[in-house]
Amino acid sequence: MSNNVEIVTVDASNVEQHGFFCFKSKPKSEGYRRKLAWLEQRFAEGLRIKILYEGKRSIGFIEYIPGEYTWRAVKAKDYVVIHCLWVVGSGKDKGYGSRLLNECLEAARKSDQHGVAMVTSERVWLAGKKLFLKNGFEEVDQAPPSFGLLVKRFDDAPLPAFPTNWTERASRYGDGLTIIRSDQCPYIDDAVKIIGDGVGKRNIPFRVVELKSAQEAQELSPSAYGLFGVVYNGQLLSYHYLGQKDLLKLLPD
Repeated sequence: MSNNVEIVTVDASNVEQHGFFCFKSKPKSEGYRRKLAWLEQRFAEGLRIKILYEGKRSIGFIEYIPGEYTWRAVKAKDYVVIHCLWVVGSGKDKGYGSRLLNECLEAARKSDQHGVAMVTSERVWLAGKKLFLKNGFEEVDQAPPSFGLLVKRFDDAPLPAFPTNWTERASRYGDGLTIIRSDQCPYIDDAVKIIGDGVGKRNIPFRVVELKSAQEAQELSPSAYGLFGVVYNGQLLSYHYLGQKDLLKLLPD
């Protein structure tokens, strides 16, 4: 591992300087601005971002928040919930993921939380299980279509859990196409535009529902991901970014 490694804690005092890792090359984009405004509210709720620098290059980060305020559809009171953990490019296979994860674990212990939880997926837009299992987490719950709830518990407190009413959640959005979004991820802004353009080619009307609080994300999201979803006629089509071709394959001609 390189000795020239630094982990910087990003909070309200320095987010303008360090950013939040994602979209760092597009600070004037709508997605970046929306995420920044979202962060300004979340820091007061205990959200923290740790960015790992190798030399002057940022190559990984972790974002986490107390479970009461998580934007994942999970019940995790008195736990810390990780929103994102990402190491890119030349930073892979150097132990940086574990190093960032340990920063979160230590912060959770110091704040007397019962443990740390992470919603994982072996598909896209979320980390897989491997890193967490390697660091002593256990899978304690699952949710469709591909989510696992990984937890490292510090004591014998009740475990976090997913809701179980996924069919009901999706059906609430009724007929037609609904895009559920939030500002936690700066890529969502582009995702909404791409999907909107795609369904426009089929003259399919759609609406956008914005999740404006952690409570709404926990209670209204049609998937455990919490931040984003595409629902058509009461059924979840996707929880993640879709290209137009992939979207149109899922819709009737």
